[in-house]
Amino acid sequence: MIDNIKPKEATSIINSLVSGVVPKIGVQHITVGRSDEVNAFIGSLEDVKNGLSLVKFWIGDFGSGKSFMLHLLNTVALKQKFVVANADFTPDNRLYANDGKSVILYSAIMDNIAIQTKPEGGALQTLLEKWIEQVISKTAEENNIPLMEIRNDQYLELIQNSIMKTMNEITEVGGFDFGSAIVKYYEGYIKGDELLRRNALKWLKGEYTIKTEARRDLGIREIINDSNYYDMLKNFCKLFVSMGYSGFMINLDEAINLYKISVSASREKNYEKILSIYNDCFQGKVSNLFINFAGTKEFLENERRGLFSYQALKSRLEGNKFETYEFRDFAQPVIKLMPLNHNEIFVLLKKLKLIFDFNYKTELNITDEEISAFMEEMFNKPGAAEFLTPREVIRDFLNILNIIRQNPDVDKGRLFGDIEISDERPNDLILLDSIEEL
Repeated sequence: MIDNIKPKEATSIINSLVSGVVPKIGVQHITVGRSDEVNAFIGSLEDVKNGLSLVKFWIGDFGSGKSFMLHLLNTVALKQKFVVANADFTPDNRLYANDGKSVILYSAIMDNIAIQTKPEGGALQTLLEKWIEQVISKTAEENNIPLMEIRNDQYLELIQNSIMKTMNEITEVGGFDFGSAIVKYYEGYIKGDELLRRNALKWLKGEYTIKTEARRDLGIREIINDSNYYDMLKNFCKLFVSMGYSGFMINLDEAINLYKISVSASREKNYEKILSIYNDCFQGKVSNLFINFAGTKEFLENERRGLFSYQALKSRLEGNKFETYEFRDFAQPVIKLMPLNHNEIFVLLKKLKLIFDFNYKTELNITDEEISAFMEEMFNKPGAAEFLTPREVIRDFLNILNIIRQNPDVDKGRLFGDIEISDERPNDLILLDSIEEL
C-alpha cells in the first residue's frame, strides 16, 4: 500500500495515466528516479523565497516526463507556500504577439492559479478575498475602528484608499489600473454585487478585449493586453508575497509550439521575450518569481529555429560541458531529463499496481516476475529503443491491469505477447524541419 494516498488522488492518477496525460494531483506518489532534480529544485525554491528570481528550462524527448516533472514541481512548491500556475503553449497563445495571443496565455495562467488548499487551480478569487480581508483588518487596526463596523458604508472610501495606497507601494508599472480593478472587486465583495465582482475578476484575468467595455463596466480606461500582461504577472507576484506567500511560480509547458511558429520574425520576438524574462530574473529586476519552461531538445538546441538560433539565448543556455550522465549539474538554467532506467521503471510499475488495487478496491494477481516479463516483452519489441516512452509503458501496463481486473481468467502471457510499439510522436513534430519559413 502507498502511504497517505487519498482516494481522489488514486483515481486521478489511474484515470489520467490511462488517458496518456499527467494527473493534476498525487504525482508525488508515483515519483521515481527524480530525487536529485527535486532536491536541487527545493534549494532553488529557498533562493526564490529569499527574494531572488529564477528561470529553468526542463528539456527532454517527447514522452520523457517533462509535464510530469512540472506537476511534481507544483506539488513541492505548494508545500513551500508558493502560489503556482500552469499553462501550455498552443498555436493560439504565445509570449509575444500583437493580435491577442499573449493575453490568451496570460488568461490561461490566471485561470490555473493554485494554492495548497486549492491545488487543482481556480484560486485567484480566494487569494483576492484573503488579501482584501487582510487590508480590512489592518485598516481597522490603524484607525481604531471595531472590526464589526469597518465594513459599514461610511468606511468604504477609507478601505478603498488603503487598497490603492498598498497597491501603489507594491507595484511599479500599471499599478493604478491594477489597484482600481481590485478596489472594484472589493466594492462588489463588500456590497454583495456579484456582477461588479465578476467584472473586476474579468479585468484582472485579462478577459476584456475592448477598452470601452472595461470603462463602461468598471470605469477603468486600460485593459490587460499583449504589451502589459507581463507587468501584471509581476504585480500579482508582489501582491502574493505581500500576503505572506513565498513567491509566484509559473510553469509553461509545450514550448515546442514556439519552435513551430513559421514566421521567423515572430518566432524571434518570442525568443526575445524569453530573453527579457531571463534577464529580469537573473539581474534582480524582479523578486520572488520562478518561471519554468518545458520543451524538447529541438526547441532548445536546433540552430535554425530553436532557442539556440537566437545568439543571446544560446550564450546563456549552453550546458555545462563538464556535465555527464554520472556527474550532473542541476544549478544551471537548463535541466536535461535523463530517461528512467529499467530498475526505476520496475519500481514505478509496482507502485502503480498498488495504487490501481487501492483505487478499484481489488488485489490483482500479478507478481513481480510477471511485471518483469511485461517489461522484457516491451523493451525487446522491434522499435522499442527508438520510439518507446515511459508514457507508453505506463499506459500499456495500466491497460493490461484493467483487462485482468475485468477478466480474471485471461492469459497474461498472451496479453504481454500482444504488445506493439508504435511511434507516438505527432506528425507535425517529425516533419517540423520541413515547415516552410515565412
